[in-house]
Amino acid sequence: MAFTDLSPEELVRYRPDIPQPADFDDFWSSTIAEARSLGGDPELSPADTPVSELVVEDIVFPGFGGEPIRGWLTRPRGDEPRPVVVEYRGYGGGRGLPHENLAWAASGYVHLLMDSRGQASNWGTGGATPDPHGSGPATPGVMTKGIEHPETYYYRRLFTDAVRAVDAARSLPFVDATRTAVTGGSQGGAISLAVAGLVPDLSAVMPDVPFLCDFRRSVQRTPRAPFTEVTTYLSVHRDRVEQVFETLSYFDGVNFARRASAPARFSVGLMDDIVLPSTVYAAFNHYAGGEKTLDVYEFNGHEGGQGHQWQRQAGWLRDRLG
Repeated sequence: MAFTDLSPEELVRYRPDIPQPADFDDFWSSTIAEARSLGGDPELSPADTPVSELVVEDIVFPGFGGEPIRGWLTRPRGDEPRPVVVEYRGYGGGRGLPHENLAWAASGYVHLLMDSRGQASNWGTGGATPDPHGSGPATPGVMTKGIEHPETYYYRRLFTDAVRAVDAARSLPFVDATRTAVTGGSQGGAISLAVAGLVPDLSAVMPDVPFLCDFRRSVQRTPRAPFTEVTTYLSVHRDRVEQVFETLSYFDGVNFARRASAPARFSVGLMDDIVLPSTVYAAFNHYAGGEKTLDVYEFNGHEGGQGHQWQRQAGWLRDRLG
């Protein structure tokens, strides 16, 4: 494996001019307002798990269209309000089993791990949230589901679910809503960036090797899936190139990064051939939240720092949230 992109010196300077739709803010404010207007409270029930020293619960909350989204809600025992970490999953994964993600709760946080609607069958141990929406012709996967228009695109629903996950977590009596962080790897990093641009009062954002940034470069240059789903789609639908990239501009992580306001800790692998390093730098270099850090793993691919990165995140978050 070798460097997959620009030189380290070029990456630091890489700041592409990503198209922004004129109605980007109106599109997202109306989307989120519509979802919130449908109301609904999160519902908790005990998880079926042998874990005994933490509280682990099955959470269901209303997402896009008021549709039920599942997750795991894990926390230390006791009802005193604690900071919360909302985490999102990588492409094709789901919430898994309730015992698999205990580190944040074991470190003193309330942890909400959100399931990804209509995914959870590519890796890991599954999920439980369907996506009840159909689409026009699409490449296998979710990258081109509803890609004809921003209103019908899959990621409109998933990003809205993610904002509503923050709303659900903050409504719980044992959560200190003033101390809220979001995180995730790959697709989860992309979702974290979207939430950072849509929720103005987060405490911290931790996008790990974030996906879905600088779409045109990613689709043109990335040699491996999932971006190749879009490449395949456009190789068939030759007349839809500009229409597709217009849709994707509403979901580009760079455009959310431009609107973010919370401190952020990113990561990137310079040998990544699934998420090109330049696309991570595009979001990082445009990130508007003030304090920001980028952890660079020179000899790693899309796995990034893994447990090493979590340790860095945990120390950084402790300094901000306590």
